[in-house]
Amino acid sequence: MRTEDVLAAIATGLWRWDNASGKVSLDGEAARLLGLPAEPAVLQEAAVRSRFHPVDWNEVNGIVNLAVAEGTLAEARLRIMDGDGRVLRTVRSRSKPVQSRSGDGRLDYELIGTIQEIAEPQPGTTAAHTTVTGDWRRSREAFLLDAGRALAEARSTAEVLRVAASLSMPGFSPDGLAVFGVAGDRLSVIGHHGHGPGDEGPFADMRLDTDYPAAEVVRTGRAIYLPTPEDYRRRFPATWPLAQRFGRASWAFVPLVVAGRTMGAWLAAFKHPVSFSPDERSVLTTVARMLAQALQRAGVAESERELTTGLQRSMMPTLGPDIPGMQIAARYVPTGGGLQVGGDWYDVIPLPSGRFALVIGDVQGHDVRAAGLMGQLRIAVRAYASEGHRPDAVLSRASRFLAGLGSAAQGTGSYGGPGSGPDPDPDGDADAGFDFRSPRFATCLYVECDPETGLLEVARAGHPDPAIRMTDGTVLMRPTAGGLPLGIIPDTDYPTTRFTLEPGETMLLCTDGLIETGGHDLDTGWARLRAVLESGTHGTHGTQADHGTDSLEKLADLLVQAVHGPSSHHTTGPLADRREDDIALVLLCREGAGRGRGAPLRHPARPARRTVLTVAQAEPARIAGARRQIRELLHDWADPEQVDSAVLMVSEMVTNVLVHTDGDALLVAEAVGEPGGRRLRIEVADSSDELPHVRHPGEMASSGRGVLLMEMLADAWGVDPRGEGKSIWFELHERSTPESG
Repeated sequence: MRTEDVLAAIATGLWRWDNASGKVSLDGEAARLLGLPAEPAVLQEAAVRSRFHPVDWNEVNGIVNLAVAEGTLAEARLRIMDGDGRVLRTVRSRSKPVQSRSGDGRLDYELIGTIQEIAEPQPGTTAAHTTVTGDWRRSREAFLLDAGRALAEARSTAEVLRVAASLSMPGFSPDGLAVFGVAGDRLSVIGHHGHGPGDEGPFADMRLDTDYPAAEVVRTGRAIYLPTPEDYRRRFPATWPLAQRFGRASWAFVPLVVAGRTMGAWLAAFKHPVSFSPDERSVLTTVARMLAQALQRAGVAESERELTTGLQRSMMPTLGPDIPGMQIAARYVPTGGGLQVGGDWYDVIPLPSGRFALVIGDVQGHDVRAAGLMGQLRIAVRAYASEGHRPDAVLSRASRFLAGLGSAAQGTGSYGGPGSGPDPDPDGDADAGFDFRSPRFATCLYVECDPETGLLEVARAGHPDPAIRMTDGTVLMRPTAGGLPLGIIPDTDYPTTRFTLEPGETMLLCTDGLIETGGHDLDTGWARLRAVLESGTHGTHGTQADHGTDSLEKLADLLVQAVHGPSSHHTTGPLADRREDDIALVLLCREGAGRGRGAPLRHPARPARRTVLTVAQAEPARIAGARRQIRELLHDWADPEQVDSAVLMVSEMVTNVLVHTDGDALLVAEAVGEPGGRRLRIEVADSSDELPHVRHPGEMASSGRGVLLMEMLADAWGVDPRGEGKSIWFELHERSTPESG
């Protein structure tokens, strides 16, 4: 005897409920228990739900969700109803949720189980079958609560239509649904269910004066109920042939009304005859009201999303055309407020001179106003740069522009006193998180680049310095002169720093979000990024041809992943708060033998590691930057004592230039050779012709020991006179192990 025969003998059926596809598979006994013909069938979810008592369905839905969450069996008692709304029998369902993946990759589940009839007292005994008619009010209220909650949670027109198609009304359930909308004097089909592809064609673009029920409903605002095909043929003979081919027995056309305006019509078609009693009409009318409000909300939300998405995409930064001899990669990651764009931005601007400018900046804040100011400031900087202004002039004008926007927001501009401008919030009930009156500042880094020579001219307004990845993989922070952030003081000077990006080197520009996100300060954040830049994992695979744009793009991805990827959870910083911020970064690589993006070169002669720095008379604080630059250049030097000696001698040499001459100090440091046997040569040039000489300072003297230090610490040193000035230099030869004593 087969298993199916045994189960049928004990009035037990098998079913499989696929939640992803909305299909329910029944064997013959399960179909009989549900009041259907006793044969295997595959039905839509709505058809099966219409057989359950609405109150029971609401309860079993919660039981199934709990079983899915806990991985247990779902057991429930269900009352089965016939087409007239009377209870046929009571069954017990026992099913097991089995997880599966839908066609689009989402994790969903299938219910696989049994349905067994429960013996109930027969008529004439102590209890009779309960009819749904006497329980109509409770069933209707439960159904309407379920429908209202589902429609309220829908966020798009497609979701609203999907919810409407899945509604199972108490005692009667339509098998064909359609929603009509109005566009001018035309009737259109917004969505439909229970019809084949292309069936909506004759109704897709229909004039409102057409003799069609939905058109009349929109014209009059009154519902039309057609219980029989004869009623349809008699009232609408012109369009009856269009509806006849679907084989339906009853139709309800209900207006969709919002705020007194008819926005469309809802069609509910039934294969079985429906009399449309007052209670049934009340349910249809109530559902139509909820459906209209849900469609209205979804339409407004979709319009807002379309508008905001379009505006944000227009504000998103772009890289522009390719630059000969240069490769550029960039990333932008907004992290605040659910917006696609925030206060950070980058830009690549072609200049009239044939050069190009790289701009990266960060407007204070993470709200809508920060995004708006970013868009305005980005346009202003591009306009000033396109006029041919130098980097310092571009930032000065941008600072004046941003300060002017802040003054206008406060109503204290040049065209009126306080309060002269319009009040953006006359009712005073604006969200306190959006202060549209307070001035904002912005940091910015502007780099003008000559692609032929690699010469970079940098102006900085309170922004982090750029980092240079050299051809051998060493990463150096490039100190640059800077000024206040934009918008704080209208007339601010921004000095310019010049240096050359050598062939194969890569420059990183970024906002502070890349450095500080995850509870980091500037020091620990740069250490995290340095490890990624120096790791070489982004270019260690593939041929030399692979070390191009793809490798630079991979490096940009690795930098973002170090902050937002899974590995970022293991590299949190020392600060208690894990501050999140927008991220913008730009990578610029000058093409050459080293490419600057792959692993360190495998050539027999390792490329020289070189850095150049100018310390002006008016900037003695940059001596500390020179010391830091030397330490970064020698970060992998074998003997730390030699590193300390080099830093001490550089500090002494640069200080002597600033104290004993009237000119600036030019520092050039170069390390050549293989690790363990490298030679370091550092030169400090100035414009004075006076040569250093040995002094014999007393015990309490505060100066005069520079030459003595050179003789004691350097492996070689000297002075080279030049046409204008001199150059003092020293050399250190790397020792594999520190000297004892």
